[in-house]
Amino acid sequence: MRILGIDPGLRITGYGLVDMNGAKVTLLETGTIAPVVKQSFENRIKKIYDHLEDLIKEYKPDIMVLEKLYTHTHHPTTASLLGHVRGVICLLSAQHKLKFAEQSVRRIRKAVIGRGGASKLQTRGMVAHVLRVDERKLTQDASDALALAIGYCQFALNKI
Repeated sequence: MRILGIDPGLRITGYGLVDMNGAKVTLLETGTIAPVVKQSFENRIKKIYDHLEDLIKEYKPDIMVLEKLYTHTHHPTTASLLGHVRGVICLLSAQHKLKFAEQSVRRIRKAVIGRGGASKLQTRGMVAHVLRVDERKLTQDASDALALAIGYCQFALNKI
């Protein structure tokens, strides 16, 4: 099973693609998409869409796991703009007929690390350990996306 984890962001969107074969999880691709901030909003969203679509066409994942939107009570405009980014990601899932899952950060961190309140640095360390990669080569956004994919693998193994 091939899983694409996505940590959506207005400035940086992280992605991580893993392959799960039994209990073995292998890293296929990871990185970030950072549209030019000075571009129009619609062109920034298009860059995210185009990059993710290229990944989907190349790697043909079975499942897309997206970080669940948490409440931005102090920044409602930010939440609204982030909703646009999430919308194009959901659209890609539908267009390519991918199974779609949303997971909260706390639930993913609990599955990957054992503690829902683990820090981003702890998450990055565990992701690097599980995938046997140098932690310094993972950005926070990419490791968060990989955590989504790895967490989904844990749920699949444990039938959670």
